[in-house]
Amino acid sequence: MRFLLIEDNANLASAVAERLQLDGHAVDHAGTLESAEACIAAADYDLILLDIMLPDGDGRTFLQSHRRAAKATPIIVTTARSEVSDRVSLLDLGADDYITKPFDFSELEARCRAVLRRRGGVAANRLTVANAVLCSTAGELEIDGVGQTLRNRELRLLEVFFTSPGQVFSKSYLLDRLFSFSDNVGENAIEVYVGRIRKRLEPSDAVIETVRGLGYRLVARS
Repeated sequence: MRFLLIEDNANLASAVAERLQLDGHAVDHAGTLESAEACIAAADYDLILLDIMLPDGDGRTFLQSHRRAAKATPIIVTTARSEVSDRVSLLDLGADDYITKPFDFSELEARCRAVLRRRGGVAANRLTVANAVLCSTAGELEIDGVGQTLRNRELRLLEVFFTSPGQVFSKSYLLDRLFSFSDNVGENAIEVYVGRIRKRLEPSDAVIETVRGLGYRLVARS
Protein backbone atom coordinates (compact mmCIF):
# COMPACT_ATOMS: atom_id res chain seq x y z
CA MET A 1 0.00 0.00 0.00
CA ARG A 2 1.12 3.58 -0.64
CA PHE A 3 0.51 6.16 2.07
CA LEU A 4 0.80 9.95 2.13
CA LEU A 5 1.89 11.30 5.50
CA ILE A 6 1.09 15.01 5.96
CA GLU A 7 2.97 16.09 9.09
CA ASP A 8 5.17 19.12 9.79
CA ASN A 9 6.98 17.64 12.81
CA ALA A 10 10.03 16.14 11.13
CA ASN A 11 10.93 13.81 14.01
CA LEU A 12 7.41 12.41 14.30
CA ALA A 13 7.09 12.07 10.54
CA SER A 14 10.38 10.19 10.32
CA ALA A 15 9.34 7.81 13.11
CA VAL A 16 5.89 7.14 11.62
CA ALA A 17 7.26 6.65 8.10
CA GLU A 18 9.93 4.26 9.35
CA ARG A 19 7.38 2.19 11.23
CA LEU A 20 5.00 1.96 8.27
CA GLN A 21 7.87 1.13 5.90
CA LEU A 22 8.87 -1.73 8.19
CA ASP A 23 5.37 -3.09 7.51
CA GLY A 24 6.12 -2.98 3.78
CA HIS A 25 4.17 0.17 2.93
CA ALA A 26 5.50 2.90 0.64
CA VAL A 27 5.31 6.27 2.42
CA ASP A 28 5.61 9.75 0.92
CA HIS A 29 6.01 12.62 3.39
CA ALA A 30 4.67 16.14 2.95
CA GLY A 31 5.42 18.81 5.55
CA THR A 32 2.97 21.36 4.14
CA LEU A 33 -0.41 21.41 2.43
CA GLU A 34 1.23 22.73 -0.72
CA SER A 35 3.62 19.80 -0.96
CA ALA A 36 0.76 17.42 -0.11
CA GLU A 37 -1.24 18.70 -3.08
CA ALA A 38 1.81 18.22 -5.31
CA CYS A 39 2.12 14.60 -4.13
CA ILE A 40 -1.57 13.92 -4.77
CA ALA A 41 -1.27 15.37 -8.27
CA ALA A 42 1.63 12.99 -9.02
CA ALA A 43 0.49 9.72 -7.40
CA ASP A 44 -2.51 7.73 -6.20
CA TYR A 45 -2.64 6.85 -2.51
CA ASP A 46 -4.35 4.07 -0.59
CA LEU A 47 -4.43 6.11 2.63
CA ILE A 48 -3.66 9.64 3.84
CA LEU A 49 -2.50 10.43 7.37
CA LEU A 50 -3.33 14.08 7.98
CA ASP A 51 -2.10 16.44 10.69
CA ILE A 52 -4.37 19.37 11.48
CA MET A 53 -2.00 22.22 12.36
CA LEU A 54 0.33 22.81 9.40
CA PRO A 55 2.62 25.74 8.54
CA ASP A 56 0.59 26.88 5.52
CA GLY A 57 -2.93 26.14 6.66
CA ASP A 58 -5.47 24.03 8.53
CA GLY A 59 -5.69 20.34 7.72
CA ARG A 60 -9.46 20.57 8.09
CA THR A 61 -9.58 22.82 5.04
CA PHE A 62 -7.63 20.18 3.09
CA LEU A 63 -9.99 17.46 4.34
CA GLN A 64 -13.08 19.43 3.37
CA SER A 65 -11.83 20.32 -0.12
CA HIS A 66 -10.66 16.75 -0.67
CA ARG A 67 -14.14 15.43 0.03
CA ARG A 68 -15.89 18.17 -1.97
CA ALA A 69 -13.80 17.07 -4.95
CA ALA A 70 -15.34 13.60 -4.51
CA LYS A 71 -11.96 12.02 -3.75
CA ALA A 72 -12.50 8.77 -1.88
CA THR A 73 -8.99 8.16 -0.54
CA PRO A 74 -9.32 7.15 3.14
CA ILE A 75 -8.06 9.81 5.56
CA ILE A 76 -7.01 9.30 9.18
CA VAL A 77 -6.53 12.57 11.04
CA THR A 78 -3.79 12.85 13.67
CA THR A 79 -4.73 15.50 16.21
CA ALA A 80 -3.64 16.77 19.60
CA ARG A 81 -7.23 17.77 20.40
CA SER A 82 -9.15 15.26 22.47
CA GLU A 83 -12.47 17.06 22.95
CA VAL A 84 -15.49 15.12 21.70
CA SER A 85 -16.72 18.11 19.68
CA ASP A 86 -13.42 18.29 17.78
CA ARG A 87 -13.50 14.59 16.96
CA VAL A 88 -17.14 14.75 15.84
CA SER A 89 -16.32 17.76 13.63
CA LEU A 90 -13.48 15.87 11.91
CA LEU A 91 -15.71 12.87 11.18
CA ASP A 92 -18.46 15.14 9.86
CA LEU A 93 -15.97 16.83 7.52
CA GLY A 94 -15.16 13.45 5.97
CA ALA A 95 -12.38 11.85 8.02
CA ASP A 96 -12.56 8.06 8.06
CA ASP A 97 -10.95 7.91 11.50
CA TYR A 98 -8.77 9.92 13.86
CA ILE A 99 -6.05 9.23 16.39
CA THR A 100 -5.03 11.52 19.24
CA LYS A 101 -1.41 12.55 19.77
CA PRO A 102 0.68 11.20 21.35
CA PHE A 103 -0.28 7.80 19.97
CA ASP A 104 1.09 4.29 20.11
CA PHE A 105 2.41 3.04 16.77
CA SER A 106 0.63 -0.28 17.14
CA GLU A 107 -2.69 1.54 17.51
CA LEU A 108 -1.94 3.63 14.42
CA GLU A 109 -1.15 0.48 12.43
CA ALA A 110 -4.38 -1.16 13.61
CA ARG A 111 -6.44 1.90 12.65
CA CYS A 112 -4.81 1.93 9.21
CA ARG A 113 -5.68 -1.73 8.70
CA ALA A 114 -9.27 -1.20 9.85
CA VAL A 115 -9.86 1.81 7.60
CA LEU A 116 -8.39 0.03 4.58
CA ARG A 117 -10.57 -3.04 5.24
CA ARG A 118 -13.71 -0.92 5.48
CA ARG A 119 -12.94 1.08 2.37
CA GLY A 120 -12.10 -2.07 0.41
CA GLY A 121 -15.22 -3.87 1.57
CA VAL A 122 -13.14 -6.55 3.28
CA ALA A 123 -14.42 -7.40 6.74
CA ALA A 124 -11.76 -9.93 7.68
CA ASN A 125 -8.00 -10.16 7.82
CA ARG A 126 -8.03 -13.46 5.88
CA LEU A 127 -8.37 -13.44 2.08
CA THR A 128 -8.81 -16.71 0.18
CA VAL A 129 -8.12 -17.73 -3.42
CA ALA A 130 -8.43 -21.46 -4.16
CA ASN A 131 -6.62 -23.26 -1.31
CA ALA A 132 -4.35 -20.29 -0.51
CA VAL A 133 -5.22 -18.01 2.41
CA LEU A 134 -3.52 -14.66 3.01
CA CYS A 135 -3.48 -13.68 6.69
CA SER A 136 -2.66 -9.97 6.72
CA THR A 137 -2.31 -9.41 10.46
CA ALA A 138 -0.11 -12.50 10.91
CA GLY A 139 1.88 -11.75 7.76
CA GLU A 140 1.43 -15.32 6.57
CA LEU A 141 0.37 -17.22 3.50
CA GLU A 142 -1.40 -20.49 4.36
CA ILE A 143 -1.66 -23.31 1.82
CA ASP A 144 -3.71 -26.31 2.95
CA GLY A 145 -3.22 -25.17 6.53
CA VAL A 146 0.56 -24.83 6.31
CA GLY A 147 1.76 -21.28 6.93
CA GLN A 148 4.69 -19.39 5.41
CA THR A 149 5.94 -16.18 6.99
CA LEU A 150 6.11 -13.44 4.37
CA ARG A 151 8.51 -10.57 3.99
CA ASN A 152 6.77 -7.21 4.21
CA ARG A 153 6.73 -6.26 0.54
CA GLU A 154 5.73 -9.80 -0.40
CA LEU A 155 2.74 -9.39 1.92
CA ARG A 156 1.76 -6.02 0.46
CA LEU A 157 2.02 -7.30 -3.10
CA LEU A 158 -0.05 -10.37 -2.30
CA GLU A 159 -2.66 -8.12 -0.67
CA VAL A 160 -3.11 -6.31 -3.98
CA PHE A 161 -3.71 -9.57 -5.85
CA PHE A 162 -5.82 -11.31 -3.18
CA THR A 163 -8.09 -8.29 -2.75
CA SER A 164 -8.98 -8.34 -6.46
CA PRO A 165 -8.45 -11.85 -7.90
CA GLY A 166 -8.75 -11.97 -11.67
CA GLN A 167 -7.98 -8.28 -12.11
CA VAL A 168 -4.96 -7.38 -14.25
CA PHE A 169 -2.41 -5.07 -12.63
CA SER A 170 0.27 -3.34 -14.68
CA LYS A 171 3.88 -3.19 -13.55
CA SER A 172 3.61 0.58 -13.18
CA TYR A 173 0.55 0.25 -10.92
CA LEU A 174 2.27 -2.33 -8.72
CA LEU A 175 5.41 -0.19 -8.58
CA ASP A 176 3.27 2.72 -7.40
CA ARG A 177 1.70 0.59 -4.66
CA LEU A 178 4.98 -0.77 -3.28
CA PHE A 179 7.46 2.09 -3.56
CA SER A 180 7.56 5.79 -2.68
CA PHE A 181 9.12 8.73 -4.54
CA SER A 182 12.30 8.32 -2.51
CA ASP A 183 12.80 4.70 -3.62
CA ASN A 184 15.08 4.59 -6.65
CA VAL A 185 13.69 1.48 -8.35
CA GLY A 186 12.36 0.49 -11.75
CA GLU A 187 9.78 -1.96 -13.04
CA ASN A 188 12.34 -4.77 -12.89
CA ALA A 189 11.84 -4.67 -9.11
CA ILE A 190 8.24 -5.74 -9.66
CA GLU A 191 9.44 -8.66 -11.77
CA VAL A 192 11.66 -9.73 -8.87
CA TYR A 193 8.84 -9.54 -6.31
CA VAL A 194 6.33 -11.27 -8.58
CA GLY A 195 8.89 -14.06 -9.01
CA ARG A 196 9.18 -14.38 -5.24
CA ILE A 197 5.47 -14.60 -4.56
CA ARG A 198 5.00 -17.05 -7.42
CA LYS A 199 7.40 -19.36 -5.59
CA ARG A 200 5.38 -18.86 -2.42
CA LEU A 201 2.21 -19.87 -4.26
CA GLU A 202 3.70 -22.90 -6.06
CA PRO A 203 2.19 -25.54 -3.70
CA SER A 204 -1.28 -24.02 -4.10
CA ASP A 205 -3.98 -23.90 -6.77
CA ALA A 206 -3.60 -20.13 -7.03
CA VAL A 207 -1.28 -18.79 -9.69
CA ILE A 208 -0.12 -15.39 -10.89
CA GLU A 209 -0.44 -15.24 -14.65
CA THR A 210 1.42 -12.89 -16.97
CA VAL A 211 -0.98 -11.09 -19.33
CA ARG A 212 1.26 -10.12 -22.21
CA GLY A 213 1.58 -6.39 -22.67
CA LEU A 214 -0.71 -5.65 -19.72
CA GLY A 215 0.68 -7.05 -16.48
CA TYR A 216 -0.24 -9.76 -13.98
CA ARG A 217 -3.34 -11.31 -12.44
CA LEU A 218 -4.06 -13.86 -9.72
CA VAL A 219 -6.35 -16.74 -10.70
CA ALA A 220 -7.30 -20.19 -9.45
CA ARG A 221 -6.01 -23.10 -11.50
CA SER A 222 -8.82 -24.67 -13.52
